[in-house]
Amino acid sequence: MLKHALYLSNYGKAISARALADLARLAEGSGWDGFFLWDHILAGRTTRNPMVDPWVALAAMAVATERIRLGTTITPIARRRPWKLARETVTLDHLSGGRLILGVGLGAPDQAEFGAFGEETDRRIRAGKLDEGLDVLTGLWKGGNFSYEGEHYRLDKMYFRPAALQQPRIPIWVGGYWPNKAPFRRAARFDGVFPLKHNGSLAPSDLREIRAFIDAQRGEVRPLEIAVQGTTPGDDPAAGAAKLAPFTEAGLTWWLESLYLLRDDFEALRGRIEQGPPHV
Repeated sequence: MLKHALYLSNYGKAISARALADLARLAEGSGWDGFFLWDHILAGRTTRNPMVDPWVALAAMAVATERIRLGTTITPIARRRPWKLARETVTLDHLSGGRLILGVGLGAPDQAEFGAFGEETDRRIRAGKLDEGLDVLTGLWKGGNFSYEGEHYRLDKMYFRPAALQQPRIPIWVGGYWPNKAPFRRAARFDGVFPLKHNGSLAPSDLREIRAFIDAQRGEVRPLEIAVQGTTPGDDPAAGAAKLAPFTEAGLTWWLESLYLLRDDFEALRGRIEQGPPHV
């Protein structure tokens, strides 16, 4: 059954941790299944929009809700210390009662999000940090004896407790631009994929290709969440459902309703959320 979530930047004139907690509560009462935040730290050096830390905001949203899934789309692990991210995600997983989903990827834009802070802008190096960071995260989440030796990260033997509440791990969705293959090889190791497409929108045929590619990488067919973002007319849920039907037939499991264009208007955000997901 297709699930419907909200997808919102962590910056905008209407965005604050308190506002996001209120919107998450409203979303839960309006029939949405999830709420996902962007994970930017600057987005652009000229932007003057207020910005919140997504992890503090997600904690506020977790306390304000009981049912909906919460997460990021996407967190650039190369910008983080994976052990710090492991502590944050496990804490939030417990706080939410096992409702966290972690979206991961390289992150962008290169200069504003990385170069402006003296961080690595080379995408190949960031990809290496992403892969090693995922090894570290999933190892630490187990809560047992763990050590790691990689090109970018080294951890002495340690116990990192508590373990994640969700088992076998907190679900990981990997973001990437189709038809670039590297992100989708990475996604084959995990639980879901959040595909985007350069210079255009994804079509149902893209989803079929993505699913076939990931299944071939896995060597077997097993559950995979496929999440796509976009917009549907809130005042015409039947039209919205009709728009999503061919995507669902192609394998879509999560529709992420983008609220990005409403980020500066709290009442507009409330209004779209109250309209609910595009169910018939």
